[in-house]
Amino acid sequence: MYTRRKGFFLVLEGIDGSGKTSIAFKLLERLKSSGYRVLYTYEPYDSLYVKALKTEYNEYRDAYLDALTYAADRLIHVRTVIEPYLYRGYVVICDRYFYSSVAYQTAQGAPLEWVMEINRPALHPDLAIYLDVDPEEGLRRRRRLKSRFPEYEEKAFLAHVRSVYLELVRRGYLLLVDASRGFDRVYEDVEALVLKHIREKPTLSEQHS
Repeated sequence: MYTRRKGFFLVLEGIDGSGKTSIAFKLLERLKSSGYRVLYTYEPYDSLYVKALKTEYNEYRDAYLDALTYAADRLIHVRTVIEPYLYRGYVVICDRYFYSSVAYQTAQGAPLEWVMEINRPALHPDLAIYLDVDPEEGLRRRRRLKSRFPEYEEKAFLAHVRSVYLELVRRGYLLLVDASRGFDRVYEDVEALVLKHIREKPTLSEQHS
């Protein structure tokens, strides 16, 4: 396991339709153009665990099985992708992380504290941003696109997901950016936050100077 983190680990969170993936790709290009080495990745990582959950064991799924499977998938992702790139000095942009599992599996019925506990071994990011948007607006934005998780796209369910995300903001795990505004304004706020935190990290600043 890697013990020295030279890079910067950024997480973007939010319901589908919050704009996080579009923002992630624009930020990727912005940071690359400024000379940073950047990796984009996402969760679920779709390891064999997740593939088995969605095929062989799909009929047995519930909040607990999903949470445990995604936690195992996450550790594989961290140890095989995220940590090695951070060790090499990359900015790693992760589209969803364990906060998604906390929000979605809690909304499915698992206790919030339990989902947090099983994800304790996961590497904590340098910065985690939650893009907040009303579920109705998020669904409206997603109508023309194919979702990776259609089972999660119901207004009442997403309202519960949002309430858990807001609780994580209240506890200090996530920084909130209002994503109900136009894309450019949201992106500008995210970019400003990211650059501020990157510049405050000595190891990354030294590599970039």
